[in-house]
Amino acid sequence: MLATPTAVAAKGILLMEYNDNADISGASVNRAGGGVSGGRIAVGGGASLIVLILALIFGFDPSGLLGGGTGSGDTAAANPVTSCTRGSDIAKNRDCRWNAYMASIGQYWSGAPGFPGFKATSMTIFSGQVSTGCGTASSQVGPFYCPVDQVIYIDTAFTAQLLAQLGAKGGDAAEAYIIAHEYGHHIQNLLGTMAKAQSSTLTGAGSASVRLELQADCYAGVWFRHSTDNPNGVVKSVTQDDLNRIIDAAMAVGDDAIQKMQTGQVNPEGWTHGSSAQRKKWVATGFKTGDWTQCDTFSATNLG
Repeated sequence: MLATPTAVAAKGILLMEYNDNADISGASVNRAGGGVSGGRIAVGGGASLIVLILALIFGFDPSGLLGGGTGSGDTAAANPVTSCTRGSDIAKNRDCRWNAYMASIGQYWSGAPGFPGFKATSMTIFSGQVSTGCGTASSQVGPFYCPVDQVIYIDTAFTAQLLAQLGAKGGDAAEAYIIAHEYGHHIQNLLGTMAKAQSSTLTGAGSASVRLELQADCYAGVWFRHSTDNPNGVVKSVTQDDLNRIIDAAMAVGDDAIQKMQTGQVNPEGWTHGSSAQRKKWVATGFKTGDWTQCDTFSATNLG
């Protein structure tokens, strides 16, 4: 059951409610060394349209879009965010919320019923540019998961700007959805689902790429359903507004929504992540069932 909204706004951002005593020290969140400023996104220009399309690559192996890397796993130097140990640290340092997301999501998957061989992933925060096992990525690629080094990468400032430009409400819940989606790609990598999907050459609305992304959305919904199971866990309560913000973020990055913004037309043959309606459906499926085994988008005859 959803809690009564109790979150408060801080600097215009709606926060989730965290347990002050929750342990978030085990989450591996690093800051990449080096990098250059990503610059501001120009609204309405031709370049910004390309940026919006690239930003849809939420976790699918980005090696084909990245440049300057060999895929050898040689990543940029990273520095652990060591000051984040308890949920109460989020109020002192907003950057600690990334540790909170990772700690909560990892906690669920480490004990998910029937899940074999769990191994936690880590997250690297960067600014402008980062070297990864999949190559050198710029902020414009958007948040992504690299299956070579098994790390989630995110330019946090760019992501907030991206959500705003796409018309999403944003807030902690929206950010947590993005990280849970990327963590979902890690789960797919562990299960071998990602490798199988990437071996397919089909494109469009029913492609393996779309099914992979919708499954990651479903996994995100499952985590959100269980995020408050542990009374001593990271997330103290979730509200209907939190759920609305997650659904809103998922719909904002639907392929059809992006295509309409770009050209005013919708072309399902060009879809790589699924429509807004599909993404909403599978996040909701995960949340309603609370069962990761119900996220088999690859067997589904109707994706929504």
